[in-house]
Amino acid sequence: AATGSGPILAAISTSATDSNIDLNINPLGTGVLKSGTAAVKIAGLETIFVPSAAMFGTTTNGAEANAVETTATRPEMKVLDFDASTNEYSQFSIAMPKSWNEGTLTFQAFWAPSNTDTGNALIGLQGVSVVNDATSDVVFGTAIYVTDAGGGAIEDVLVSSVSANVTVASAAADTYTYFQVVRNAADGADDFTGDVRLLGIKLFYTTDAANDA
Repeated sequence: AATGSGPILAAISTSATDSNIDLNINPLGTGVLKSGTAAVKIAGLETIFVPSAAMFGTTTNGAEANAVETTATRPEMKVLDFDASTNEYSQFSIAMPKSWNEGTLTFQAFWAPSNTDTGNALIGLQGVSVVNDATSDVVFGTAIYVTDAGGGAIEDVLVSSVSANVTVASAAADTYTYFQVVRNAADGADDFTGDVRLLGIKLFYTTDAANDA
């Protein structure tokens, strides 16, 4: 390159039929593509965290919004309380990034127990996307559950394992996506005796584009 200019690494084709050509730069094994010492961001697994404060309990069997004070002027937990005996629900909705590949998602549940019981809680997530100028009166995809045990202390922050794949019904680009969180208290495998105090949901999604343009 000329003095003061960066060199150009480009894909060039001699074929008249070629117009859009990828340029592949492949590190070896688990090596990372870098610019200097910093990793170059590439398409792949990304996360979005949605706090309970951005959710609401549904009109029917809704989880109850609550504020849990630890000690005055220390962290206070804004939660949604899910009952131990009845299936209860909360919802949130987002416009997924355009770079999302419209494939399956996974999630982690962040929560706190309301008592010292160490039984298992079943926390589920389901989703559905709605395209422009279409009704929101649609059916959610199948709920996928994670099982997490109470930690034995009321003010503990608990983080579940990553779920199995969640299929968002009617997933597509440029859609508005509704998500529903449910505690499956009616299932015998959910034997945690207190309320599940949901702090938030971390979504894991996969991108297949360099940006959201």
